Amino acid sequence: MENVPPHMPPPQGPPGPGVPPPAEELVLLDRELVQLDARRAQLLARRAWLVSVLTAPAAPAAPFPGWQAPPAAGPARDASGPSAQNVLLTLGAVLLTIAAFAFTVVSWGSMGIGGRAAVLGVVTAAALAAPVALLRRGLRSTAESVAGLGLALTVLDAYALYAVALPGKDGTAYAAGAAAVLAALWTGYGLALGALRLPVPVALVTAQLPLPLGAVAAGAPAPVVGWALLGTAALDAAVALWWRDRFVRVLAVVAGVATGGWALLGALWLSLAAGDPAAAVAPGALLLGGAVLALAVAFRVPEPGAVPLAGLAGAAAVAALGGVPRAVLPDGWGVLPYLVCAVPLLLFARVAGLRAGVRRGLAGAGAGVAVLGALSALPAVLLALALPVEVWGGVWAGRVPVPADARLPGMHAAPVVLLAVAGMAWPWLRRRAEAGVAVVVLVWAGLFTASAVLPPAQPVVLGSQVLLTALAVGYALRADGPVAGALGRSVAAGACAVAGAASASVLSLAGKPGTFAVLGAFLVLFAAAAFAGRGPVWARSAAAVLSVGYATGLLLALGRALGLPAHTTALLVLAVPVAVALAAVTPAARPVRVPFEVAGAGAGALAVALALPDLPVLALVLALLGVVCAGTAVRADRRPVGYAAGALFLLAAWVRLAASGVTVPEAYTLPVTVPALVVGLLRRRRDPGAGSWTAYGPGLAATLVPSLVAAWGDAHWLRPLLLGVAALVVTLLGARYKLRAPLLLGGAVLALDALHELAPYVVQVADALPRWMPPALAGVLLLAVGATYERRLRDARRVREALGRMK
Repeated sequence: MENVPPHMPPPQGPPGPGVPPPAEELVLLDRELVQLDARRAQLLARRAWLVSVLTAPAAPAAPFPGWQAPPAAGPARDASGPSAQNVLLTLGAVLLTIAAFAFTVVSWGSMGIGGRAAVLGVVTAAALAAPVALLRRGLRSTAESVAGLGLALTVLDAYALYAVALPGKDGTAYAAGAAAVLAALWTGYGLALGALRLPVPVALVTAQLPLPLGAVAAGAPAPVVGWALLGTAALDAAVALWWRDRFVRVLAVVAGVATGGWALLGALWLSLAAGDPAAAVAPGALLLGGAVLALAVAFRVPEPGAVPLAGLAGAAAVAALGGVPRAVLPDGWGVLPYLVCAVPLLLFARVAGLRAGVRRGLAGAGAGVAVLGALSALPAVLLALALPVEVWGGVWAGRVPVPADARLPGMHAAPVVLLAVAGMAWPWLRRRAEAGVAVVVLVWAGLFTASAVLPPAQPVVLGSQVLLTALAVGYALRADGPVAGALGRSVAAGACAVAGAASASVLSLAGKPGTFAVLGAFLVLFAAAAFAGRGPVWARSAAAVLSVGYATGLLLALGRALGLPAHTTALLVLAVPVAVALAAVTPAARPVRVPFEVAGAGAGALAVALALPDLPVLALVLALLGVVCAGTAVRADRRPVGYAAGALFLLAAWVRLAASGVTVPEAYTLPVTVPALVVGLLRRRRDPGAGSWTAYGPGLAATLVPSLVAAWGDAHWLRPLLLGVAALVVTLLGARYKLRAPLLLGGAVLALDALHELAPYVVQVADALPRWMPPALAGVLLLAVGATYERRLRDARRVREALGRMK
């Protein structure tokens, strides 16, 4: 096609030699036309770029279409223009202020009084007048800096005036007057030049000084100084409420909180330190004034700010009204006036006419006073609970602790305070879950503390504490009202019951009759709560566990009373797991069966611990526990307990053999092993699904384990050899028939037996090796294991799967 002359049609007719067929030639033509169109578009784009370059010669040449030159590089800026300007202006103003101060203090004496006044007056007037011209030119930052210099110069003017004209006057009084004048001047100056933001805040800060300094200068008493602070806080509140500038309002809030807070804290301190009602009147009046101010502001601020202000007002009012009667009451009783004054605050929460924030704040103040009152009685409650600890020093020796009221003055007032706080929370019992919890705890703590005021270790004290525990248990079993509230009250009552029972139980150890009476009463109480009561499952379960504990304690006390040694007392304690096993089958025990039986197992473990010093008794205890477990395993839902029974029987047999000094245990174990293995084989034939541990485990362990223990203490070679051969045979049979119990038992005994035989040689080799060799070998082993960790993990998984497939 390239040889065809222009303006000539292509050849027509049948294709000649070398010319493709028409279909293929059409495809080639279409493809070449597409390439020509793409090339034409590229050339047109290049032409447009060249035209733009020629028409704009100042533009830099672009290496390719669409390229844009980066902006010209200039000097880097570390700070923006305005920020750098503010820094410079501030530094300049500070330097000028320092220079003026140095001139005033250092060079003042070299000039006459006229020169002094002229210099400071001219400089101050110039500094205060310059911002006017600067603001007209739009230089606001410069005007702020110069105005700050002028404000500092007015302070120097005041100092210079005092140093020259009034050197002998009271400096505090002059400072109060100067602060008032400067605050007024700066406020007027700031209002006149509305564009300046510095003068008014500085005037507000300075305005905090005149009234307190004036009161101090006049030698006023502390309440008057507090009134001065409170008056200053009132001015701050007015500024915060009605000033337009937001920064000034925030600063006024901070200043008001500071001055008002100091006034109220000082008044509270004076009220608490007052020794008579007359001395408490003045600080009480100050507290009332603060309450009125805070409440007035609370009605005018937005809702979030009204809550803390109303709470502060309520707390101040309670402190004011309760401080006067407190001064005449003895120790411990002074809390009651505050609680009485706090009761109306709780009622404000139901007054519909008040703002919601004010209602919440007042009610919160009342609740806070109640909480503080309860905390003031906490030491008395802790003393009442911990008082019986002294009895541990002489169980049944008639030793009683020192009465609580002799230890803590005002102990008699604590129950009254706790019950009063509970009465304050009572109206909220149905509305708030935490109020119900508080009422339960406070009532119980008040009554329990009241019982501790009586002479300790007396029947009246123990009887009252047992009765309180019974009431707490009964309340814990109740489940009425809202679910959340009922659960909280139930948990609180249960905790109180446990604490009271523990304290009364320890206190009862002072005498033998009291011990049996209290432990027996608690046994009956918790058993009845667990099996005869209705209530939450958790409460009944806890009662079942406690009943087992008190039954165990009662039997231990019986053994001590009979003068029995510890290993003989263990036989008495065995009555607890026997009773648990018998009671657990009753329908009443179904909800609490698991924790009840676990507690019984704990009693059995205690019996074993008590019997450890005497091996024959220990064997008997283990055998009896095995009987209990075997009887429990009869139940369909407790079949696995049969394993524990078998283990206990084996342990009993080994302990009995050790106690009898038997050196050839195989003579006693083999007659048991052979029939046990025969029974296991017969069971496996009748029940192919039975596991090897059930069929062969007890029989094999009956001989292998005692023989292994004997082999480790045998210095001859015959027993270890025979045991190793037997263990090897058992292991091979387990591997051959894929039985887990023979494989694992035989392998473990074989390995331990071999270790026993190799132990002397290992010790010799270890002594011959250098000290650094064992750590090095251990490090190499760890590296090898770490490098092949994944493969070892797969191997272990395969072993586990193989064992899982065995019977």
